[in-house]
Amino acid sequence: MGRGRVELKRIENKINRQVTFSKRRNGLLKKAYELSVLCDAEIALIIFSNRGKLYEFSSSGMTKTLERYQRCCFIPHDNTHERETQSWYQEVIKLNAKYEALQRTQRHLLGEDLGPLNMKELHNLEKQLEGALARARQRKTQIMMEQMDDLRKKERQLGDLNKQLMIKLEAEGQNLETIQGLWGCCGAAATENFPLHLSQTQPMECDLQPVLQIGYHHYVEAEGSSAPKDMAGETNFIHGWVI
Repeated sequence: MGRGRVELKRIENKINRQVTFSKRRNGLLKKAYELSVLCDAEIALIIFSNRGKLYEFSSSGMTKTLERYQRCCFIPHDNTHERETQSWYQEVIKLNAKYEALQRTQRHLLGEDLGPLNMKELHNLEKQLEGALARARQRKTQIMMEQMDDLRKKERQLGDLNKQLMIKLEAEGQNLETIQGLWGCCGAAATENFPLHLSQTQPMECDLQPVLQIGYHHYVEAEGSSAPKDMAGETNFIHGWVI
């Protein structure tokens, strides 16, 4: 029993529409691949889903096929304005293709939109991510080693500065000891030349020497004294002298 004729209209059921899209998309991509291999044809297939996802196939490279398409479709005319317009249009097409390719690659690197990828593409993506991770770790290690080298260099500089300060401090200490020694020697010499006298806290004591008095001195003998009248030999007074 043959298949019935399918009416071509929009499928209202969202699930059935998505299933049909996936099946027919894969079939279309398969047919394009078979046609390019069997007939040696240059084929470029671009599909956008209703959600805006891009699916493409190219036997010789999408950019190369689009450039060939543009050369075949846009025939240059004598009008300068039209030639400029066509040139800008071609440039826009190239940039759009590159932009879409970059967006698709970015989604794949972020782990999104991996459904259309086959096993080989997933393996290549995994290798690409592993390579990027290895390069990032290598760069991180390099930065850490450079920081460690800088810290070691600063440590050596600080150590040299500390040694210089220690040497300078020791030299200043020796100079200070020398100056103190010189001050001690000068102080001892000054003490020997000019002896210091301590302040006397007790009354001054002086040895009494014999006094020679010249002149008349009236001597009155005390009553009841048994001393002789002539005291010149004992008191050192000379009687009878007048100046």
